[in-house]
Amino acid sequence: MSTSDKPREIGKDIGYFIRDLRRNAGVSLRQLAEKAGVSNPYLSQVERGLRKPSAEVLQQIASALRVSTPVMYLRAGLLDDRDGPGVLAAIAADPDLTVAQKQTLSQIYETFRREITRDTDTIEEET
Repeated sequence: MSTSDKPREIGKDIGYFIRDLRRNAGVSLRQLAEKAGVSNPYLSQVERGLRKPSAEVLQQIASALRVSTPVMYLRAGLLDDRDGPGVLAAIAADPDLTVAQKQTLSQIYETFRREITRDTDTIEEET
């Protein structure tokens, strides 16, 4: 499998996982979209693996389905279970933070991680 295939497969995996959770909960696509605060077409695309949701959207879906956000992050490839709970899991598990605070911290962390990856790629290309 090439590296370019991996995001597509992870997107399908998390989409199928969300669909299974939704169906097991007896919730329609429309109901879940409304509870999670996303559009019905967007959620449909996520479930079919056409879109990979952000950490924020995964957190909203996890909350709407009453499942653990870290589990959702693991399935989406945002956490690596080999390294134990990561920053996103710690943020999601913190009982003293509001949902909005957790979303903001997760977004900031993801931004920093993308910058680090981009900087690392640039350095590797220059060498």
